[in-house]
Amino acid sequence: MSSILVAALVFACTFGGALVGIFLRVRLPETHRDNDSRAVLQLVMGLIATMSALVLGLLISSAKSSYDTQKAEVQQQGIHVLQLDRILARFGPDATEARNQLRQIVLTDIARTWPNDGGGAAPYDRLQAQKEGEELFERIERLSPKTDAQRLDQSRAQQLLVNLWETNHLLAEQSGGGLSWPFLMVLVFWLTVLFVGFGLFTRFNVTVIAALLVGSLSMAGAVFLILEMNQPYSGVMQISSAPLRNAVTQMGR
Repeated sequence: MSSILVAALVFACTFGGALVGIFLRVRLPETHRDNDSRAVLQLVMGLIATMSALVLGLLISSAKSSYDTQKAEVQQQGIHVLQLDRILARFGPDATEARNQLRQIVLTDIARTWPNDGGGAAPYDRLQAQKEGEELFERIERLSPKTDAQRLDQSRAQQLLVNLWETNHLLAEQSGGGLSWPFLMVLVFWLTVLFVGFGLFTRFNVTVIAALLVGSLSMAGAVFLILEMNQPYSGVMQISSAPLRNAVTQMGR
């Protein structure tokens, strides 16, 4: 389900709940609206508001941290790819096949990770990715270094390839997002109940409706941000593939 659709549902639940609360307010018996009842309702609403604020804050913080981490990993991957290609270039024609294979692996990863870029990517095949990585590792291992500098380059290239494979596998696992839908449903329920309570304490007028509208939009926006940052390779806030694409354009030079 898209982030925009979920955010729209959150807005409908919260704002609709507020309108239901206003509707119920004028129809509740007077005994349900006395000071004692209001005091209990305020305590319960305070509790729900506190829990909702804590959960929203934690979800936004966690999603932002995960988003920033994956963005940094993509940037680091672009740097490592270019470093590996530069190292292989120092081996001359002997490393041409390895460089071509590295470029093809990176292009495949870009198409898989950023399907919205028009690549029409296939699902991630862990075994196939591991096989391609092992083939490239063997090509690098078969290189014949002629100097101490080339021997150091060969060792460095192997280490970079291992790091790239680990990062690539980690990005593939993270790309699915980690938000629990039952958890989100409970949060939306809390917010809806909270807005119903807001409606019970207010009179119908333009100012109140405008305030409730802004509040509902704010909650929907918060949920939208959480969902978007938990799906960092698609949607409005997707992480850019530019670091890897820039590396590909410079490879082979």
